[in-house]
Amino acid sequence: MTRANFWVLGVALCTSIGMASCGNDATSTQATDTPTSGSIRIGVDETFEPILKSQVDTFQKLYTSAHINAAYQPELDVMRAFMADSIRLAVVSRELTAEEKATLQRLKLEPFSVRIGVDGVAIIMHPSNRDSLLTTAQLKGIFTGQLAQWNQISPGNKLGAITAVFDNNNSSTARYVQDSVNNGAPLAKGVFASKSNPALIDYVATHPNAIGVIGINWISDRDDPNVPKFLKRIRVAGISPKATGSTSADYVQPYQAYLAQKLYPLRRNLYVISREARTGLGTGFATFAAGNKGQLIMLKSGLMPAKGQIRMMDVKPSL
Repeated sequence: MTRANFWVLGVALCTSIGMASCGNDATSTQATDTPTSGSIRIGVDETFEPILKSQVDTFQKLYTSAHINAAYQPELDVMRAFMADSIRLAVVSRELTAEEKATLQRLKLEPFSVRIGVDGVAIIMHPSNRDSLLTTAQLKGIFTGQLAQWNQISPGNKLGAITAVFDNNNSSTARYVQDSVNNGAPLAKGVFASKSNPALIDYVATHPNAIGVIGINWISDRDDPNVPKFLKRIRVAGISPKATGSTSADYVQPYQAYLAQKLYPLRRNLYVISREARTGLGTGFATFAAGNKGQLIMLKSGLMPAKGQIRMMDVKPSL
């Protein structure tokens, strides 16, 4: 997909967000961590592993007495650990449900969440697949099983049966597709999980009939040496929100500027959720991720920072 002009995104970030403690619990007097020191175990949705590794590494370099042990797992496993009090902090693409909030409130806890960025779900396919422009209606057909053959997308496509691949059965991308693309309808029976995001990319790169779903931060940070390698092996599809009558200009890829303009239809938010009942290391890390330095890391990674003033410039290529 080509466009006459392309957008360059500039973001002037706001000042850091302060977070107050939510009270005191029975264990607070025994705690040894502070907002910038001590140790904590957190859970991170593995679809955000690249960006959160950058956040954690930078935080620990700035605060050398702080030690964050991040477990990168499917979203469902992260939230199970969070509700079981195995971790105090969760980084996921959704907020707490009403039932989860009620459970924590019965434990005399007042959890807080902060939005730290806007992410997107990318649709990837084999470079030989000529059908790299898809509508959200076609995606729904693929992921519900109504469109099972590539020639149903395009009569001349001879790739045969469509194989849809996710990173994990319990992943946030699978939940997102079911909730937001399928409008709550279950995923097709033929959909399968590849067990990890790198394995997903490898599968799509070696199976011409495959279509994969992946968090965009795995392919958005061009300074990450793995990203150019990934992008050489797969094609990122352009997606149009229009069911019919789409022109080439309606199909957009998950670039940062299109996230900012809300033109890319498969967007989602990224949250840090804490169950700390005091101002501990979890609160310190959440404040960092939502503050200037954390938001600059988000910007550099190719995602959209949650906070900031947006300035769009239409830049025309020089002749």
